[in-house]
Amino acid sequence: MASPNSRTIRIGIDTGGTFTDVVAFDEESGELVTTKTPSTPGNPADGFLAGIDKVLGLLGAGPDTIDAVSHGTTVATNQLLEGKVDRLGFITTEGYEAMLEIARQSVPDGYGNSYFWVKPDRIVPRDLVKGVGGRLDFTGAEVRPFDEESARTAARWFRAQGINTLGVCFLHAYANPEHEERMRAVLAEEHPDAVVSLSSEVLREYREYERAMTTLVDAAVKPRLSAYVTNIKSRLEALDDRTIPFYVMKSNGGVLSADEVVHQPITTVLSGPAAGALGAALIAKVAGFDKVLTSDGGGTSTDVSVVIDGEPTLTTEGSVGAFPSKIPMIDVVTVGAGGGSIAWLSPEGTLKVGPQSAGADPGPLCYGKGGLDVTITDAHVFLGRIPPHLLGGEIPLDVDAAREGIQKLAEQLGLTPEACATGILEISAWNQANALRQVTVKRGLDVRDFTLTTFGGSGSLLLCRLVDVLGLPAVLVPPNPGNVSAFGLLTVDVKNDYVQTHVSLADHLDPASVATILDGLTAQAASALTKEGFAEGEHSFVRTADVRYFGQAFEVRVGVPDGPIDAVVLDEVAARFHAEHKALYGYDFAGDPTQQVEWVNLRVSGIGPIQRPEIKRHAVSAGSTTEATGSTTEATGSSTGAATEKGRRQVCFDAAEGYVDTPVLWRPDLGPGTVVTGPAIIEEFGSTVPLHPGFTARIDEFLNIIVTRVDTAATKENN
Repeated sequence: MASPNSRTIRIGIDTGGTFTDVVAFDEESGELVTTKTPSTPGNPADGFLAGIDKVLGLLGAGPDTIDAVSHGTTVATNQLLEGKVDRLGFITTEGYEAMLEIARQSVPDGYGNSYFWVKPDRIVPRDLVKGVGGRLDFTGAEVRPFDEESARTAARWFRAQGINTLGVCFLHAYANPEHEERMRAVLAEEHPDAVVSLSSEVLREYREYERAMTTLVDAAVKPRLSAYVTNIKSRLEALDDRTIPFYVMKSNGGVLSADEVVHQPITTVLSGPAAGALGAALIAKVAGFDKVLTSDGGGTSTDVSVVIDGEPTLTTEGSVGAFPSKIPMIDVVTVGAGGGSIAWLSPEGTLKVGPQSAGADPGPLCYGKGGLDVTITDAHVFLGRIPPHLLGGEIPLDVDAAREGIQKLAEQLGLTPEACATGILEISAWNQANALRQVTVKRGLDVRDFTLTTFGGSGSLLLCRLVDVLGLPAVLVPPNPGNVSAFGLLTVDVKNDYVQTHVSLADHLDPASVATILDGLTAQAASALTKEGFAEGEHSFVRTADVRYFGQAFEVRVGVPDGPIDAVVLDEVAARFHAEHKALYGYDFAGDPTQQVEWVNLRVSGIGPIQRPEIKRHAVSAGSTTEATGSTTEATGSSTGAATEKGRRQVCFDAAEGYVDTPVLWRPDLGPGTVVTGPAIIEEFGSTVPLHPGFTARIDEFLNIIVTRVDTAATKENN
């Protein structure tokens, strides 16, 4: 073990498609150090360890100073998005073998698309589904006994077929797991090499199809994620002669130890995007913004979410690729508009962008690794909006290769190269704007009421266009925006979610029954937190209920007040439901006694707190406000140095206007109070902000860049 007087450093690592982002937090001094290293898609663990070596080198510290490592991984996400699901077996109640084929009567893009839409392949083909006798009713009472003989027959058949990954989902197992547990015992005897997921452990909720799909997704990602996490854990242990605590980010906004996450792999399907949303939420809240949209732009995609009062919105109706996953997750919408997204021509000859991506290898044309397709990054390089290198010069870019690719594509379209490149970026901006509308409008929210927070390596490149397209009041760009997801990993508490279906009309609800269920879920959460090393006094719990009007198909989640459960608490939950229903849908039935409230699920989240890095405030002394404009740069009196030009280059902001001579500023030189008026390019180690003409950027006291339209900023000053 490290000595008590040594430094204690927590490290957050987010592995993306192009770069691995690293943030280290010295718990004694409060120092934060950020860096990046190229990802290694062939073996992501190599990039992970390289990032640790790099950040420790910057700190001048050794492995013995590491207190804990938190990791956001896309292993499960990418496996599902790419459809790389190995052969699975599905064991269900006899007579329900066609559950996956029946699925739900839902058609993408509405029923007008039903003539053209072809139902995708099931995650498990029909010939790999086996039924087992036995039956429970919705209360968990046994209707027919478990048929052990048919269970053994199914287990032997899967063993003979060489299918070693199995999902088990029996009817009404959410109410009573006994039959599923007996099935697992049979599999342990007859097919001991099988990796098994039980629906009663993965998702203890009713709705058989969603529970079955979530269980099968859990089983599908379990072998690969378990191998990945175990590999990293063993390599961390090789760094030092002790066990370094290793946590993995979950989709619900918490982390879990590596030892536990291998048993709950489904909980990591949105690991990386969740960390970014939480990091951006904290930064924006500290800066004084309570209604925020987050936009995390990476090499492959852009992830957007909504944050209100510092809390990202949660959902249990999410999906990854074609696979619904009914687990608590931060509500993130992903669009194929990352730096590596490919520009291509449709059969009709129109320009399209994404969702296909050039990835990290070979990557965009400008990477010089043999890429053949024009990407969003190539368009930015050609237009001069990003420098001819990445990571402060560590990775040079081939500008000529990008230019040649843009010119060839422009000839096919009959456009000038500048019009072609700006067209690529315009399509990307609208793709992102549509995703931002989706996460707001579908909840009855007005996108114009929100401040946008952009981060990720490519997240801030199109922010000026997003302001105009969406009518946004402002955009916040945090310091080190390329590392916000890794920073978010250092702000995340340990968190476990537990759920139990309990369908009952509010008039028939027994407070004692509700209390018994919530107490049982709380005990499970407390046990998990104790295993994670948290003392009883550190435990905290959040109770919620999924509620609906009788006859509705889906629920609204509302909080259950702390304290003993009695009639007053139940009435308060109903009142909260009416209010939330009205906020979401524009109406409620609070005054209509014929519309009954129905409880569906009870939930408890157990939370173990961690020490968060402090976001430091920097004083803006009197007279320190400075101005930097596209024609002249005057920046004196700044507490962090003069905002002198780093250089100038030709940049195209508008194809019709052509290239303009534009100052390039180095962000670390811009102290609090500095104001930059476009056109300008603001660069830093891992990201770039192209400031278009007509926009202004202000450095606030937390070193965030606040971008507004000049006329918007003037209006605010006059008011």
